[in-house]
Amino acid sequence: MLRPPARYLVIIDADGARTALLFTDQFQDAGEFDASSEEVAVMVRGLRPALTATASEWDRALAGSSRQDRLAAEVYTLDV
Repeated sequence: MLRPPARYLVIIDADGARTALLFTDQFQDAGEFDASSEEVAVMVRGLRPALTATASEWDRALAGSSRQDRLAAEVYTLDV
């Protein structure tokens, strides 16, 4: 079965390292990798992030992240 495409890219500090998290349009985990990778730059080219991930729709997806980390997160909506 095919996984739905990633709709959101969240860049967040996780244990002192910037991590890129991918989520579907239903806020389901779709992947995780180092935010300093070249792929991140390509994915966000021309996009403007929301500068927080504290909205209630992120509560379950980012349950392991602190409120402070979520406040500093960058949330990109990807073109799919």
